[in-house]
Amino acid sequence: MAASALPGVESVLAAALCEDLGRGDVTTRLTVPDGRMGEAFLTAKQHAVIAGLDLVTPVFELAGGGVILRLEAADGDQVVPGRILARMKGPARVLLMGERVALNFLQQLSGVATHTRSFVDAVAGTTARITDTRKTVPGLRVLQKYAVRVGGGSNHRSGLDDGILIKDNHIAAAGGLGAAVGLAKSGAPHGLKVEVECETLAQVGEALTAGADIILLDNMSVDDMRQAVKQVGGRALVEASGGIVLANVRAVAETGVDLISVGALTHSAPAVDISMGWQS
Repeated sequence: MAASALPGVESVLAAALCEDLGRGDVTTRLTVPDGRMGEAFLTAKQHAVIAGLDLVTPVFELAGGGVILRLEAADGDQVVPGRILARMKGPARVLLMGERVALNFLQQLSGVATHTRSFVDAVAGTTARITDTRKTVPGLRVLQKYAVRVGGGSNHRSGLDDGILIKDNHIAAAGGLGAAVGLAKSGAPHGLKVEVECETLAQVGEALTAGADIILLDNMSVDDMRQAVKQVGGRALVEASGGIVLANVRAVAETGVDLISVGALTHSAPAVDISMGWQS
């Protein structure tokens, strides 16, 4: 599904444009005659994986409309510096009013896709899959998770309603790990797996005994992760999380874990340098 077709995206774009325009673009209104037409183009300034290109048209539609866009790249493309991504023609005022919002989405989402691809490439040849987390910018989760998929990663839970993940505070509030897993499994909606966060190998054993479907190894050393994978022995999926960066993700993948969740895919991805130039 294209980014622009994702649920709730139009309202996100409208809110971003409203935030930027405020009571109106005073600079453009004073310097650009009404009715003047213009041509512009989007250019990547660095190596990147592109995501969010199809948001450009709806942004300009919301800014006033009348812009004709010709894409010269697509989401998922790996581009080099100087690559033209799209060419636009339309009312000059609309192009200028929508420029920053269109670039903000394109730069941020391409940043997530690019960062994700670097992690995916780092574990190539292993059986581990790179997944995201719920550590997303408020209001942008559906778009950031889309960008993770464009970059070759997988999505973890989209929200608290579509997955059961028992963490340390749940365990404390429920009266113990075994009790928390038992309660979750007895009341879980059909099809929802029960995942448990474990900080020690002893907890891994307890979670297995309780019948957990997925074991999350939280901030464990690589050696402990390797031991945990052996301990699980295929009886549950194993996920690694916490403190995982590009420098160590390959070593984590080689322990045999099934999933590696990385919050940095969305909360720390650097924006890609993309600019809009004016065709003179």
